[in-house]
Amino acid sequence: MSRVGKKPIEVPAGVTVTIADDNTVTVKGPKGELTQTFNQDIKIEQEGSVITLTRPTESKEHRTIHGTTRALLANMVTGVSEGFTRSLELIGVGYRAQLQGNKLVLNVGYSHPVEFTPEEGLEIEVPSNTKVIVKGINKERVGALSSNIRAVRPPEPYKGKGIRYEGEQVRRKEGKTGK
Repeated sequence: MSRVGKKPIEVPAGVTVTIADDNTVTVKGPKGELTQTFNQDIKIEQEGSVITLTRPTESKEHRTIHGTTRALLANMVTGVSEGFTRSLELIGVGYRAQLQGNKLVLNVGYSHPVEFTPEEGLEIEVPSNTKVIVKGINKERVGALSSNIRAVRPPEPYKGKGIRYEGEQVRRKEGKTGK
């Protein structure tokens, strides 16, 4: 039995969950609204402020989507109530980030600055010129944007320069040995 799928989802005050007949779930909260359609086989039930998910059989397909559906639904509830953030650090001499309007401009050692425009529902903050924070209500989109920013200059193992997630450990390598 899926331990993740069995766990009930607590809906906090101020968040409303609407479940349609075709397993389309709409979650509204103080930060915004998210809608997603889930697999028809998984049964989603709401009793008061608790949502439970059940699967019809113990087949491998149903077991795999049971925990995934529960995790996605819990992320929707968390997103509209608290939101998600992802912090990135720029490490390297001359590496810096700045906001121009709502556009993020990165100077990370290339001959040109790299620009990112966040899509609707995402917000980028630059508290210092070596720190970038991505905020939003959709965990998948926050993670995708921060991954795309990190991919501009991933951390390299010799000097440790690059863009990394806050708290990320980069395995360092020894350089060439001289004769």
